[in-house]
Amino acid sequence: MIGQLAFRNIAYRPWRSLLLFFGYGIGVAVMIVLLSIGEAMLSQARNEKLVGGGSITVLPEGLDIEVMKTGGIGGLFFSIDHASFLYRQVFASPRYASEIAAVAPQIEGRLLYLRTREAQEYPVHAIGEIPAATKATGAGPEIVNGKWENDEGDRRWINPTPAELRHEIDHFHMPSDSLADRDTWAEWHYFNVLSRGGKHWAFVSFIVGGDVTSTKWGGKLGVTLREQNGATRRFGSEIDRSRVRFSTTDANLIFGDSHVTVLPNGDYDVQATATEEAGRRGNIAIVLTVRPAPYAYFPGVSMGSDGFLSGYAVPALRASASGTLCVDGRCEELTDAQSYHDHNWGVWRGVTWDWGASRAGEYTFLYGRVYPPDSTSSAPPVLVYLIDSLGFRAVFRPKLISYEDNRTVRSGATTLQVPSRATFQDARGDDTLRVDISIEDAIATDTRPRRVGREGERGDPLGSEKARPYFIQMKGTARISGRLEGKPLSGTGTGFFETYR
Repeated sequence: MIGQLAFRNIAYRPWRSLLLFFGYGIGVAVMIVLLSIGEAMLSQARNEKLVGGGSITVLPEGLDIEVMKTGGIGGLFFSIDHASFLYRQVFASPRYASEIAAVAPQIEGRLLYLRTREAQEYPVHAIGEIPAATKATGAGPEIVNGKWENDEGDRRWINPTPAELRHEIDHFHMPSDSLADRDTWAEWHYFNVLSRGGKHWAFVSFIVGGDVTSTKWGGKLGVTLREQNGATRRFGSEIDRSRVRFSTTDANLIFGDSHVTVLPNGDYDVQATATEEAGRRGNIAIVLTVRPAPYAYFPGVSMGSDGFLSGYAVPALRASASGTLCVDGRCEELTDAQSYHDHNWGVWRGVTWDWGASRAGEYTFLYGRVYPPDSTSSAPPVLVYLIDSLGFRAVFRPKLISYEDNRTVRSGATTLQVPSRATFQDARGDDTLRVDISIEDAIATDTRPRRVGREGERGDPLGSEKARPYFIQMKGTARISGRLEGKPLSGTGTGFFETYR
């Protein structure tokens, strides 16, 4: 009966029926298209190549989100610098443990080339994941057979032991063939330690200098001992390359009878013996255990162009030192003294810099900028790196450092005006930082070639002609102020600072 009524209605009004059929068909077609688009978008949203199976995807700065949606990360060739550092110090750090449940680093669709023993090359697309981390975000694949588990490399990437972390960021390097002036290549471990009263301190440098890819290189151990506003004593010894051992895979260094060794717990065993320079008969012997504070490190940067390279890492931005410092047979016991350790490498002819590291209450900060040789451009911006007890806190980029040169020091027969104060500040969105440094003492060293070596100090290990030839090392008090994530930022502490005049 229903079929017969429908047929008679169509026969009675055929054009009206055709119009209704056409309109209904269009409506159904539009609905099918919309549902298909929605299904496609939902499928894409669930695609691990797009969001890694989690809720938020972290991408390289500047990546267009629309490009990401249309092509997916798997089809792009981007990477995130220092991804392991971001994982450990930001996303998987204790600071955000109550907000971030799981984090999974992933590389998708990276183009690699596979070479066979017969020298044939094949392009392949590879992915990289940490199995346990990927599973934690809900993006783990369905395993039909076999195992998909973390190996030792995965473990070291996400959770290295303290010793493994030191070796990772504190190992030595080899200069590349593209570098000019490889004979001015130098790399060194640097330590400083401040007495509990703050009235004297020591700078210790283990410098490997020269073209280490040839036979024209050696070691220089240098120690500067300073009494505040008093005497400066410099100790040093040249080490033949046959008695120097360094490695591009670990941080351990042997310098004849002296050494730097990373202990299993991540502390540094530092032992150094040297005789006094400038024809004096004194000697110094240092035995220290330097203990970096947890999370208190800077992973390192390397900058360079046109054959120039300058690299810098800080394995112990905030540390304590215990042991003995013996001068001319008289020993001082140090217990939990303020200390610091960094690592430098590169070619250094004509290179100068501004640098400083200081405690500031619960915070510790590091700042610096490097002037390449023959630089004629304006001063590069300053990098300021701020940490607290849970590690990385913020980065600022002030445009300049304002110095007040109201102190007077002598270098040989030359009298110099050097900083008495320094100030810099920056704002990054709603976050602000101001640093005020009051200099309490300073040392000036002439770095031109007529002086042999660095006399136990940081800097240009081989000497060079500079527009600003005097290397200024300073000790002082730093005060920070500003706001961070809507909260006041403040702190005061002691630090060491460097510049050139």
